[in-house]
Amino acid sequence: MRIRSIQGESVSVVGLGTWQFGSREWGYGASYALGTAAELVKRAIERGVNLIDTAELYGFGASERIIGDALREDAERDLRDDAFLATKFYPVVPIPAMMTTHCYRSAQRLRVNQIDLYQLHFPNPVFPMSSQMSGARRLVERGVVRKVGVSNYSLSAWQRADRALGFPTFSNQVHFSLLKTAPLQELLPWAQTNDRLLIAYSPLEQGLLSGKYSPDSRPKDFRRLRPGFSERGLRRIAPLIDLLRQVGQEVSASPAQVALAWLLHHPNVVVIPGASSLGQLDSNIDAASLELNERQVSHLTEVAVSLNRP
Repeated sequence: MRIRSIQGESVSVVGLGTWQFGSREWGYGASYALGTAAELVKRAIERGVNLIDTAELYGFGASERIIGDALREDAERDLRDDAFLATKFYPVVPIPAMMTTHCYRSAQRLRVNQIDLYQLHFPNPVFPMSSQMSGARRLVERGVVRKVGVSNYSLSAWQRADRALGFPTFSNQVHFSLLKTAPLQELLPWAQTNDRLLIAYSPLEQGLLSGKYSPDSRPKDFRRLRPGFSERGLRRIAPLIDLLRQVGQEVSASPAQVALAWLLHHPNVVVIPGASSLGQLDSNIDAASLELNERQVSHLTEVAVSLNRP
């Protein structure tokens, strides 16, 4: 597994996103939460993935519990030391006391004494950045948190968070994919210059970039109601899907793997796709070894940027 070395930390370029763990939106049922989800965590670790990303909001704590149990359930081998655990604080009231309480609860659910990366899930403009970051700084000083990150922050907000924290944040988790290319403009160059990590969530747009769907074959779950999966939305991105298939044929990979490889071509970027099965997880992980040439990357970028124009 390829890694990114950021601020002395080694993070796998492909991580495991766990929004769906314990959530009802996907309709996976209890068997997924009680069985498959834990198997995904263990398989990811076995294959060299160390970045496991969750949040207190995912399944209202269920995702964190599933991960914590999965890493500790084997009496013969504790997998905790093989994982770089990242979770997020839901900052409705991001004052230091509230953040501290929620962090300890997350650590308890994850069954750890220390969280590797603690992220503010989104900006809260109502509270001063100094107050929010003083809580994060206190957690680092207490040894409960190793690294502090943010999520869904603009570049200016990210820089303000840095100044308020008093030392460099580690990462910014943002929506980044071939259909969401805005991070290419400011966030990525700044991350590269300042030894920071961009964590790309929804890198496959909930399966939209998998090539499995068309105007005549749409998903039957909640995604069917989203604009991207409408007949019009699927027709709009058809040129990109065709290109993903074309490049996939050139490099013997699936459209989804090509979409992930395009992101990973950029330094300081890691991806955290979710997975509904072990096979899907393996496919995502295999994308880490896929190398695209400059022609392929440039063509994909050109088509993607054109789709992202207003």
